[in-house]
Amino acid sequence: MLSYLLRRVPSALGVLFVASFLIFLMLRLIPGDPVDALAGQDATDESRQAIREELGLDEPFWSQYLSWIGGLFRLDLGQSYRIGGSVRELLANGALNTVVLAVTALLIAVTLALVTSLVAVIRDSRWLNAMLAGLNTLGLALPTFASGLLLVLLFAVVFPLLPSGGTPPDGYLARPDITVQYLLLPAICLALPVWAGLTRFLTESLRSQMRQPYVTTARAAGVSRRRLVIRHALPNALPSTVTVLGIQVGTLLGGAVLVEQIFTWPGLGSLIESAISGRDYPVVQVLLLLSVAVFVITQLLTDVLQAWLDPRIRIGGAR
Repeated sequence: MLSYLLRRVPSALGVLFVASFLIFLMLRLIPGDPVDALAGQDATDESRQAIREELGLDEPFWSQYLSWIGGLFRLDLGQSYRIGGSVRELLANGALNTVVLAVTALLIAVTLALVTSLVAVIRDSRWLNAMLAGLNTLGLALPTFASGLLLVLLFAVVFPLLPSGGTPPDGYLARPDITVQYLLLPAICLALPVWAGLTRFLTESLRSQMRQPYVTTARAAGVSRRRLVIRHALPNALPSTVTVLGIQVGTLLGGAVLVEQIFTWPGLGSLIESAISGRDYPVVQVLLLLSVAVFVITQLLTDVLQAWLDPRIRIGGAR
C-alpha cells in the first residue's frame, strides 16, 4: 500500500505546481489593477507608482511568481493588500469554521446515503424507490442558495427552532448542544447535493451487485436478502462509490462558499468573496491553490482507499 501511495505522489505534486502557475497567471490576466482599489480614483501617478513598488507589482512576472513560490516553501504566505494582516492569520481564522462545517456536512451526507441506499435495496418496494428517486432529483436539482433559504424560512422563521446563522458564541466545545443547533442548518444545506449524488450511485451499484450470479446462488441456498446486501453486495459496491465520494468533495467545497454567505458563517468562503471583490491577489491566489490542494489530496486519499478496498487496483498499478 505504501509503494502504491508513493507512486501517486509525484503526479499530485505536478498538478499542484501547474495549478500554482495557472492561478498566478490567471489573476494577472483579469482586467483591473489592485493599485486602483488601494489608491482610489483621485490618486496621482506618483502615489500609484509608490504603491506598486511597495507591493512588488513593478517586478517582472517571473520574478513575482518565483518570489511567491519561494514564500510558500518557507510557509510565508505574504501580506494582504486590502483586508489587512498576514494571509496565514486570515486563513487560520476562517479555516477552522470551514473545516467544521465541511466535515459535518460530509458525515451527514455519507451516513444518510448509506442508510437510504441499504434500506431501498433491502426493502425493494416500488413506492420507496419512487420516493427515493424524487428526493434524489430534488437534492441534485435544487440550487444550494434556494435550499438554504428554504431551510432558514422553515426552521428559523416559520418554526423558530434553530438559529438562522452565525457560529456558536462561546466556541464549539463550550456547549455541544448549542453547537449542534448552529451547525445543523448549514451542514444539512451543504450535504443535500452530496447525499443525493452518493445515494443514487450507491443504490444502483448495490442493485447491480444483486443481479450477479453469486447472489443468485446464495439466494438459492437460503441466504436472506438483508445478509446478501450488507455482507456481500455492499463491500463489492464500495470501491466505485469511494471514487464518486472523492468527486463529490469538489461539490462540497464549491457549495461551502454560498452556504457560508447564506448562514453568515465566517469561514474561507466569506474570506475569498471579500478578497476577490477587493482584488487582494495574495489572499485569492493562496485560497485558490489551497482549494486545488484539498481536492488533489482528497483524490489521492480516495485512490488509496479504493486500492485498499479492491486489491486488484494496487496490483494492476504495480505492473
